[in-house]
Amino acid sequence: MNMIDTSAQTSGLPAVERRLLKCGMSGFAAFSASAMRLRRALLTLQKLGDEVTARRAARLIHQLDALEPSVTMIGQIKSGKTSLVNALVGYPDLLPADVNPWTTVVTSLHLNPETPGFRNSASFRFFDADEWDKLISGGGRIGELASRAGADEELDKIRAQVAAMREKSRLRLGRKFEVMLGQQREYGYFDKDLIERYVCLGDGDHSADRDQQGRYADITRSADLHLQRPGLPLKLCIRDTPGVNDTFMMREQITIKSIRDSRICVVVLSAHQALSSTDMALIRLISNVKSRDVIIFVNRIDELSDPAEQIPAIRASILATLERHKGPTDAQILFGSAMWATCALRAHLDELPTQSATALFNWADAPQNKELSSDDSELLAWKLSGLPALLTTIGDRITTGVGEATLRRIAESAANLGSGLSAADRMKSAQNETTKQPRLDPSVAVEELQRELADHQLAMKARMDEIVKGFGTRVARAQTSFLDRATSALLNHLEKYGEAAPWTYDPAGLRVLLSSAHKVLVANSSKAFEDIAQSAAQTVATNYQRAFGLGADSIQIRTPAPPRATPPVLLGQTIALDLNSAWWKRWWSQRRGYKAFTANYLALIQSETGPFVDELRVTMANEIRDSFCTSLNSFLAEQNDVFQTLAQKMLSNPDDAINAIPGKVAENRRALLHEALEIMDEYC
Repeated sequence: MNMIDTSAQTSGLPAVERRLLKCGMSGFAAFSASAMRLRRALLTLQKLGDEVTARRAARLIHQLDALEPSVTMIGQIKSGKTSLVNALVGYPDLLPADVNPWTTVVTSLHLNPETPGFRNSASFRFFDADEWDKLISGGGRIGELASRAGADEELDKIRAQVAAMREKSRLRLGRKFEVMLGQQREYGYFDKDLIERYVCLGDGDHSADRDQQGRYADITRSADLHLQRPGLPLKLCIRDTPGVNDTFMMREQITIKSIRDSRICVVVLSAHQALSSTDMALIRLISNVKSRDVIIFVNRIDELSDPAEQIPAIRASILATLERHKGPTDAQILFGSAMWATCALRAHLDELPTQSATALFNWADAPQNKELSSDDSELLAWKLSGLPALLTTIGDRITTGVGEATLRRIAESAANLGSGLSAADRMKSAQNETTKQPRLDPSVAVEELQRELADHQLAMKARMDEIVKGFGTRVARAQTSFLDRATSALLNHLEKYGEAAPWTYDPAGLRVLLSSAHKVLVANSSKAFEDIAQSAAQTVATNYQRAFGLGADSIQIRTPAPPRATPPVLLGQTIALDLNSAWWKRWWSQRRGYKAFTANYLALIQSETGPFVDELRVTMANEIRDSFCTSLNSFLAEQNDVFQTLAQKMLSNPDDAINAIPGKVAENRRALLHEALEIMDEYC
């Protein structure tokens, strides 16, 4: 068996490798320390609380422990992206770097800190029958485009490729093929042979050998590998996606989903072709992601003749291209070499090709790298490879992005639980007041609070329904406006140049309008969430006063931040209007007369833009509505549970409720609770 050395016994790693893998971990370590501090406060809350509070605190601890920020790697084919991923996770031979261009596998590497008893595992998910049928029957997205545009020659080529894929799968899998679609296979280990069996192109041998390379590659949709990453203090998921410039564009759809599911996107480019007009698909995808969530890594600088001189020019070219095509111009741009990183990890710098070694020395002498000087050649090469800078940047993005948001959300929920405990002390003080105000019966108070919170739920739903409806109107108006402008531009072209000169219309304007509409949708949804959450918090505070004599200044209710809305990455998908290939000229030549041009072109635009407009208007809008409503409902349920628990104690045994922090060391327990709440306040 061809095993990859990723076992739990990572303590046996060479000293040089272990030392290198710790470099660039400062951001991760700082966040991990912050998370552990919050965890200790949660454990205190769990110990001090009653059974209900302890159970809720345990659930929050589980959410904190389950945190696994994800980073999606996208890029050009031949950019060295997979080699970079392998070096990033610390195992140079983990994933095959020369996968078949048809391969549509997204490989998720679930990295875990070193833990005794940890076991590697793997799972592989196959395409379901509908996904496969769509690919086979129509040739995927590019087949749809070619068919719609009347590109018969291209469509014939795609059909031939699809037929070859179908025959290859049939020969390899036989009757098992239909049964395997939509299924998932689990393994309590992984090795090189297993990985290649599911994600690599086979060698053409169609024998029934189970271990045949590429046996299941054609139908594998995604792969998940669970392993340890030395030096990593927290869980992290690295997703290696297929290149976006593929034959069927199915990869593009898969990559879009991967970006949607991640908070950080690393775009890997080749130094030889860092970013050009041919990379518009990449630019379109990242243009709909927040700039701070995008990191551009220019790989293969080891192949440059003079990195110190060429890299500033490459950086300027990338920025100019991004600005010209409305990409994220303030995204961080890093430079490096997966080859240098790999050789450093293996302690094989002496095996570097002459050109690569020359480039390394040249880059080391660059003014910006003087501070990286080191007596350790492997450590210096590792730093010059750009891997530590990339890891540091990822750690920073996690700390200030998804990490900070997660810690805040958990701390807010925990603080509200703790406030329920501390309310007992304030109730005792209220009981000792000489002048007591009339209070509601606890059972009545619970019923009234539930009715009022239900009103807030309905108000949120009504607000979101109104916002989504307005968004739909705005999207429809944007599409209509685009169609009108395209028609007018087409007629002007025909009047000016006649029917002989081919013409196309850039859909960037439509994408900008739809992106703007999405931003308005998110802004309006966030405002509605904040308004109703604040109103609900005031309602709860009023009921504490009425039922227990506790005013707004006696119990602090923390309202949650609005949930994160998924970015509209789907707006970046390729449509026919983006393609300026030979078939477009043939499409043009097949039309005669102004009416034919206008009618056919409008039909093409409508059929191409309609699907992703509808996806944005219906699917994404409903996702945002449901997400915001669900988040508010969770907050309201949390407040209701805390209030109801205290009311039930008042009904069953008022003395126990007033002395909810019992025991001979009550004062110490109150001090511990106060300390825990102060820690949680820091995160809120």
